[in-house]
Amino acid sequence: MKFFRAVLIGLIIWVLGVSIFLLSYFFPIMKDLDFQANLVLSLVVLPLVWAGAWMYYQKRDTIHGLKLGMVLFATSALMDALVTVPYLMVPFGGSYYSFFTAPGFWLIGTEFIITTVLFWYFRVKSESGTIINT
Repeated sequence: MKFFRAVLIGLIIWVLGVSIFLLSYFFPIMKDLDFQANLVLSLVVLPLVWAGAWMYYQKRDTIHGLKLGMVLFATSALMDALVTVPYLMVPFGGSYYSFFTAPGFWLIGTEFIITTVLFWYFRVKSESGTIINT
């Protein structure tokens, strides 16, 4: 596994995800803007992670999608702990506890992992025929 490559892609996904999350507040469609932002993020994460997996596997690495998904999600979770929570949640009454125990956070984490596993299964495993680095 190209660990630093995976972390860099995870950072790109995190930056785009947080940007879209914040932008969704400027287009109020629902009464509950927090729910709207979380809904938008959970929908946008799917193509972002799929594109991130595509970028990672361009170098012909065949590491299992579960491992890649865990690295991508861990990168985003770390950035959430270092940036999102202290600068975007705590000033508005949130806490680390409320952020990391929210079902939406774990739903998005599950989306990260399932999306990379599906990408690996349909685009990497099926094309290579053999599995290396599992």
